[in-house]
Amino acid sequence: MTRLLTRHTAFYTVIIGTALSLVLSFVADAWWLVPAFLCACLTALGMFDLTQTRHAVRRNYPVIGNLRYFFEFIRPEIRQYFFEDDTQQLPFSRANRSLVYQRAKQEMDMRPFGTQGDVYGDEYEWINHSMSPQHPENNNFRITVGGADCTQPYSLSVFNISAMSFGALSANAVRALNKGAAMGNFAHDTGEGGISPYHLENNGDLIWNIGSGYFGCRDKDGKFSEEAFISRATQKSVKMIEIKLSQGAKPGHGGVLPGAKVTPEIALARGVPAWETCVSPATHSAFSTPIELMQFVAHLREISGGKPTGFKLCVGHPWEWFAIAKAMLKTGITPDFIVVDGAEGGTGAAPIEFVDHVGTPLREGLRLVHNTLVGIGLREKIKLGASGKIISAFDMARIFALGADWCNAARGYMFAIGCIQAQICHTGRCPTGITTQDPKRQEALVVSDKCVRVKNFHDNTLKALADLLGAAGLSHPADLRPHHIARRISGSEVRVLSALLPDLEKGELLEGKFRQTIFRVGWPMAQAESFAPLYSLSAALSGNDNTALPQVRARAG
Repeated sequence: MTRLLTRHTAFYTVIIGTALSLVLSFVADAWWLVPAFLCACLTALGMFDLTQTRHAVRRNYPVIGNLRYFFEFIRPEIRQYFFEDDTQQLPFSRANRSLVYQRAKQEMDMRPFGTQGDVYGDEYEWINHSMSPQHPENNNFRITVGGADCTQPYSLSVFNISAMSFGALSANAVRALNKGAAMGNFAHDTGEGGISPYHLENNGDLIWNIGSGYFGCRDKDGKFSEEAFISRATQKSVKMIEIKLSQGAKPGHGGVLPGAKVTPEIALARGVPAWETCVSPATHSAFSTPIELMQFVAHLREISGGKPTGFKLCVGHPWEWFAIAKAMLKTGITPDFIVVDGAEGGTGAAPIEFVDHVGTPLREGLRLVHNTLVGIGLREKIKLGASGKIISAFDMARIFALGADWCNAARGYMFAIGCIQAQICHTGRCPTGITTQDPKRQEALVVSDKCVRVKNFHDNTLKALADLLGAAGLSHPADLRPHHIARRISGSEVRVLSALLPDLEKGELLEGKFRQTIFRVGWPMAQAESFAPLYSLSAALSGNDNTALPQVRARAG
């Protein structure tokens, strides 16, 4: 009986409270009806708790057991506002978020009293400064994207808005980002959801992202439509064409947008029927081999009117990337650019296993792509972009040092327009109106205010980058090399990145030099005609395949 009373004390208390309050409302004061009503509601809740079958805690602890689910519901907010450390990555630290907010709002972004980082901790990184610092004349760092086969090269800022689709973002969020890009003269990647009217309202420069669903350039069967592509690719706002092979947050995974979410606006942007389930396959149907990919790149470049065309990928099996590189050599076709997305990249929603354990992180992926292009003598013909948790000028400097020509940021620009990292993007209940299609919630995001913050974040981050470069004795991000960045390996060991992630020499892969294991093992496995390896990795590592390997080695040589 004692245990029964203990478990049901709260339930019995509200029952007694209901009865007592009702009696007092008749004999004393009518205001007692208020607590009577509240206690009656809790009594009804307790009765429901006892009869429901979904939650054992609520059946055993009626009424009071609901507190467990309430506190679990508000746990992220409690941690963020009261217990989160300034430098704790969840996934972005409060310090990083505050930096974006300050730069977006034109507030002071200085910090007193010294660093909050542990400079003697493992993985601590810094840029080595010079005794002869430079003073860059401006921070409008730009590069020209477009090779010999491109008739409309594009002057691109080194810091742009990464791929985020309309549908994942609200109309007002797209408007604010695009208007900010127009004001700051930098580019806005559409994401694979197509070009919506909101991407075109303010004439911001667009990088049109084309995924496996071919949204905005597909026929009724979901295949690539050349006619639909031409009608959009030739628009003045579209400056570059980006084929999405994979994205960092969920590489190798397709997507399904339920019909209930395919509103007429989203349907118009994607070129699909409204209110019907929209599928984004895991693989492309327009090509199936590395050679066909290169031919697809050349075709899109031609029918877009000669605009820079390339692709975006998160590096997975290295031999598949090597196969693409070999296809470039075999066909003589090179993309104008490649964007490397890191596994740390974000998305509106993805399976936990994919978010946490699929894909190569940005630094290793970028370094592999850069070195491969150097090793086959094509690096000077192809520009490299990089995306994946880039917020500060130091984040950019490190990525430039590893081989990137420009950086993209998605969540950083989301912070600039008000994102508070509530991490409920997939629910449609975004508290700031950024990742929702609810028209009322979107109204909270005032485009005229937030677009200015987008521009400010871009401009102030590049100003900080200029200061950082100047301190290192450099004048442009292109001057950065791996030896400019140092990393602490342990309490007693420091290495520059050039020692940890060494360079290849120009053309050395073509000469059959494989100084690094990944090239020695993976390069001979790759073939331009297929993404499949010529033989198994196990055979390559064990050396037990005595029939295939000699032939392959001979071919590689």
